[in-house]
Amino acid sequence: MTHKRTAIIAVVTALMASQTHANESQFLSTLGGSWKGSGTVVTRIGAKPINVNCTFQSTASGPSLSMNGTCRGFVVVRRAISADLTANGNRYGGNYVGPSGRPSALSGSRNGNSINLTVRWNREINGDRVAAMTISKVGNNGLRLQTTDRDGAGGRNVVTSDIQLTR
Repeated sequence: MTHKRTAIIAVVTALMASQTHANESQFLSTLGGSWKGSGTVVTRIGAKPINVNCTFQSTASGPSLSMNGTCRGFVVVRRAISADLTANGNRYGGNYVGPSGRPSALSGSRNGNSINLTVRWNREINGDRVAAMTISKVGNNGLRLQTTDRDGAGGRNVVTSDIQLTR
């Protein structure tokens, strides 16, 4: 009886894992395509936000998403940005390359239409090495990319980038 119960538990666990994998792949597929929009970026906490215009190309393949884009601020500032994510069950992991050009680690999970990630910078930024990033699907044709970081001086959370994109 114990062997039979163990087999049933293994089958149920496998079915639940494949369903989660399918759900994440399905969600990620809705993020694929060409995106463009605008928003603001703060280069360091306390500095004035810079208005940016951005374009992104996203490719979803099964449980993986790759986003590559460019944001332009003022007339002469242009920065490449990319993120590569892979879902493993309900957890996400990957890499982010921001305006500095240095890769940083991403980890987190999805809640509804938002992927909530912790960014682990490869060097100290704004007094620490951790920030939060949210990639949110907004309706059928919208995407919001937002990063928040803790102000080392005051301890409050500050939105350091907020970009609204559409197809």
